Amino acid sequence: MFEGKTEEELWKTYKKTNDPKIREYFVNKYSPLVKYVAGKIAIGMPQNVDFDDLVGYGVFGLLDAIDKFDPEKDIKFKTYAVTRIRGAIYDELRSIDWVPRSIRQKAKELERVIGSLENRLGRAATDAEIAKEMGLSLKDFHTLVLKLSGASMLSLSDVWYIGDESDQVSVMETIESPKSLNPDVIVEREEIKNIIVKAISELPDKEKKVLILYYYEDLTLKEIGEVLQVTESRISQLHTKAIMRLRSKLVSIKKSMVI
Repeated sequence: MFEGKTEEELWKTYKKTNDPKIREYFVNKYSPLVKYVAGKIAIGMPQNVDFDDLVGYGVFGLLDAIDKFDPEKDIKFKTYAVTRIRGAIYDELRSIDWVPRSIRQKAKELERVIGSLENRLGRAATDAEIAKEMGLSLKDFHTLVLKLSGASMLSLSDVWYIGDESDQVSVMETIESPKSLNPDVIVEREEIKNIIVKAISELPDKEKKVLILYYYEDLTLKEIGEVLQVTESRISQLHTKAIMRLRSKLVSIKKSMVI
């Protein structure tokens, strides 16, 4: 249909014209990406979460990515779309509240304990220290972390506040820094982005590696296990603990920014 035109040229034309035929072309071209991301997420989900539902949620992320992608920025559409698709799936899973209440409560308790303990220690807490704080044996703690793996999702639409509650910013938006924002808000968002980067850098080395390999290198938990030469369940534990630590840091910082 668009023979002789490069994808870069199509993006420039689409951003000027919003041509529905070009949009349809991009949807068809990148729809396999939705199934790929949904398949990765499905691996860690319980059986009651349907793969086709995940694909459906991911399609909304792809459409959103196509509408908001800026071809002038130094980022490939595929990379941008994967982030949007994953975020859309996670956001929808959270909105339908698929995680059992007991698991959600345990996740919040673990997040709170980690935050409190690490603030007190001034460093990353060890498994043994977290287990002791929760009154669990090390074995029971590891079992709990595995149970919480499906609930350990850091949504890209988690909200930060700039100034007051009428001025909201999502984690995803801090990554994008849209041109329409005024300079002061852009500076604020850059500061938030730096806070997120710093929080990740302070994670224990193995947990940091798991996040990088999963979210940036786009490897599955099984593939990460092969790279780090440990079992897939161990990688799942490391991923869950990394997200819990990250959430506790970001929630703590967000509260201090609102006050």
